[in-house]
Amino acid sequence: MAVTILIKRKVMENTAGELDLLLRRLRALTVSEKGYISGETLRRVDKDGESLVISSWQSLDAWRKWTENDERIELQNEIDLLIGKPTQYEIYENV
Repeated sequence: MAVTILIKRKVMENTAGELDLLLRRLRALTVSEKGYISGETLRRVDKDGESLVISSWQSLDAWRKWTENDERIELQNEIDLLIGKPTQYEIYENV
């Protein structure tokens, strides 16, 4: 069953450009991952520095396998270091 992952981050204004670069690198890796369907990145208009990524996967197993990818882990660690806390994930099942 397909799943949608909501990925929430908040970054300080002075590091927003660096975060954008890291997210682009992460997206480039993601698109070739087996089970990946689509994704989009949104910036919140009423709260500076907040972003939301909506990522769709063919299955929860495909998403979990992606989270174990070494390159992804390395980039995610850089992102978390930059934002100063772990990225928040919410996993939803498509009905």
